Amino acid sequence: MQLIDAITARRAEHAAWRREIHAHPELAYNEHRTADFVAAKLESFGIPIVRGLGKTGVVGTIKAGSSDRSIGLRADMDALPLQEMNAFDHRSRHAGVMHACGHDGHTAMLLAAAEHLARTKAFDGIVHFIFQPAEEGEAGAKAMMDDGLFTDFPMEAVYGLHNWPGMPIGQIGMRVGAQMAAMDVFEVKIFGQGGHAALPHLAIDPIVVGAELVGAWQTLVSRTVKPTEPAVVTVTQFHGGDAYNVIPESVVLRGTVRCFSQGVRATLEARMKQLAEGLCAAHGCRLEWWYAQRFPPTVNSAQETAIAARAAAAVVGEARVDTAVEPVTGSEDFGYMLEAKPGCYAFIGNGPGAGGCLLHSPTYDFNDDVIPIGASYWVTLVEQVLAR
Repeated sequence: MQLIDAITARRAEHAAWRREIHAHPELAYNEHRTADFVAAKLESFGIPIVRGLGKTGVVGTIKAGSSDRSIGLRADMDALPLQEMNAFDHRSRHAGVMHACGHDGHTAMLLAAAEHLARTKAFDGIVHFIFQPAEEGEAGAKAMMDDGLFTDFPMEAVYGLHNWPGMPIGQIGMRVGAQMAAMDVFEVKIFGQGGHAALPHLAIDPIVVGAELVGAWQTLVSRTVKPTEPAVVTVTQFHGGDAYNVIPESVVLRGTVRCFSQGVRATLEARMKQLAEGLCAAHGCRLEWWYAQRFPPTVNSAQETAIAARAAAAVVGEARVDTAVEPVTGSEDFGYMLEAKPGCYAFIGNGPGAGGCLLHSPTYDFNDDVIPIGASYWVTLVEQVLAR
């Protein structure tokens, strides 16, 4: 690997930054301490900042040379509502909140790159460092955009980077087109008629209807969606009843839908509602329907993916760059940014994920050995795209 020596030499301090953030995790739109940390570091590097986009977002900007060409680099800052089970010194100090997805590492990598670029300025143009809140299901990317991210900070392309457990350290992957799925969420309330469990003929049992609906929805992927189009319909909650011998008045079903195309997305939403309405009508139940499209698919543009692959190859070598990485049915609000701007979202290897060190696991921890690799990638990307 061809890491940048000046970044590698500071790996201990960069790891300390990451561990400081890990020890003080904050949930969506409450990343006040993290934003203060990021802002203080950027200002110490001599980088002008703007705060408050998406409530707690921070944007730092470096201009070098005479060109007005500009790109954006994005890192996310928020943590998850999860109780950490690790015992190391930098474990979460906040009960029920932890950095279980590596946003602490993403922030540290981008700060390390910003520090180096502020010192060397070996490029010609403008770089916007985007530190985003609320990626975990709360659409912080859209909130920053709504607050003027792309109007106040014009950029021709935007790039993102996420650690990936199970991918070897020193490997980077991306693909042209959809890399991560759209994320939708739903809630269905089915109202029947409660009664005695021993006399079901005198009641209208919403549990039976809900169970039928769960099964019916599973046929949508196998019988409605084209077999070559990946899709997931998952019911994650089924609530109803309080006693052994009482048929409840109502049940609640909640869950998520994932797919990679807007056409499939529209089809699934329409057919799910149609099945719910039909089954409820057939059994004499009343339906309350709620469905929300949370994140669009994360779709990489061809030119920017080639640019990202070239920068990655310069750092880790061509043999360690996978330009056809397998799409993931997880989702990312970076998809909002890629709807507005061309760009590339890449995965960077975090190691084997042994011992439960997987994303959203209570025993996860970002691998500090990845920081100089990711920071070197960011710097190389800037210097290649905005070459003098």
